[in-house]
Amino acid sequence: MRATVRGAMSRMRSRREDVDGRETAELAALADGSLSPERRDELEARVATSPELAERLAEQQRAVAMAQSAAAEVEAPAALRARVEAERRTRRVRPPLGLALAGAAAITVLVVAIGFAVFHSNPSAERFQGALSGTTLAPNANGDVTLTKTSSGWRIELQATGLPRRQGRLFYEAWLRNAQGVLVPIGTFNDARNVTLWAGVSPKDFTLLTVTRERADGDQASSGEKVLVGRVYAGN
Repeated sequence: MRATVRGAMSRMRSRREDVDGRETAELAALADGSLSPERRDELEARVATSPELAERLAEQQRAVAMAQSAAAEVEAPAALRARVEAERRTRRVRPPLGLALAGAAAITVLVVAIGFAVFHSNPSAERFQGALSGTTLAPNANGDVTLTKTSSGWRIELQATGLPRRQGRLFYEAWLRNAQGVLVPIGTFNDARNVTLWAGVSPKDFTLLTVTRERADGDQASSGEKVLVGRVYAGN
């Protein structure tokens, strides 16, 4: 008898979890506008008469608003924004419940990731920018750089073309230099098309950015083989 009761209670809990899961997925779809019209009218009517559903919908709407605000205000990585949009498109196809819940969970993770960027990267943060030109060692190279002040230092986003990839014991190294000729290394990389560097000195004082060709030979000094050069200026 007890086993029968426990089985019945277990089945009831399972059905309830299925219902809650389906409602969560549909509320998320209603919040971002991807719920089908025939389901939207019915769910909106239920929300209007249920304070609990109304609160859960409000939570989903806040999550969607955070994601949209983050995408608009922060230069989030293109790959991350693409994943958010891909998840939204996938949910518009109305997948089975299990996949819908997985998609909702993925959206939540991405919202947290972008939200982290929002709270740790002030949209009004101080920025410097600069254009980079190739030298005689790389006459076809050019690029641009953006330096953003953060609590950890200056985050430097560098984009350049015209430089062949270096690998193995060969690499590129970026530097900031001040008026007295003092060089500060800010990072090494292999391919210059999408690079993130960090500096612990301010571009207000170290205004010249250079990129050199280097090799792992035990010598930490610059090789002097500059391939990109440019000055940075306040961007806002």
